[in-house]
Amino acid sequence: MFGIADYSAFIIAIIIFLAIPGPGNLALITSTSKGGILGGLAATLGVIAGDQVLMWLAVAGVAALLSAYPTAFNAVQWLGAAYLAWLGFKLLTVKPGDKPVLNIQPRHYFKQAMMITLLNPKAIVFYMAFFPLFVDPVKQQGLLTYAVMAATIAALTFAYGLTATLISHFMAERIRANPRATSVLHKLAGIFLIGFGVKLALSK
Repeated sequence: MFGIADYSAFIIAIIIFLAIPGPGNLALITSTSKGGILGGLAATLGVIAGDQVLMWLAVAGVAALLSAYPTAFNAVQWLGAAYLAWLGFKLLTVKPGDKPVLNIQPRHYFKQAMMITLLNPKAIVFYMAFFPLFVDPVKQQGLLTYAVMAATIAALTFAYGLTATLISHFMAERIRANPRATSVLHKLAGIFLIGFGVKLALSK
């Protein structure tokens, strides 16, 4: 379809990519807790903007460049793994009253979410290593293929971000009223981030 090797597999890959814990998810949750639904939606648009930049950079040749220099890609991979493990450690050790692990500022939800996405190792590895695999080298139709992929990513990210924002908004009051639940959620997120960081470091 439109030169995409397996469109349904591409959709599943995007959904899995979005659902894996990472800085982008933290940005959405933090923005919603501070700015409500509008804050969460602004952060969602920021994540979409960051994803689009990374995707088109991959199309422009950055992915091929990293593929040609495995040492450079391995460096990106290990730095990303260390960053995710560091975020996970911060979440495991955060205490009530401490500053948020991602210090999202009010009225800057879009900009900060976009910058977090651009520096998100999970997103960088996905677009530079896995995204090109879905482009059929024989049937791909150039700009049309990439435009369809970009639109698909944006639509799925918006749907995911809207869902995460609504859930975070309606759960925020209950979580704030139960500090123990907040602590448990922080620790679970920390464990997931550390685990994904280790998996990223060991992936080939």
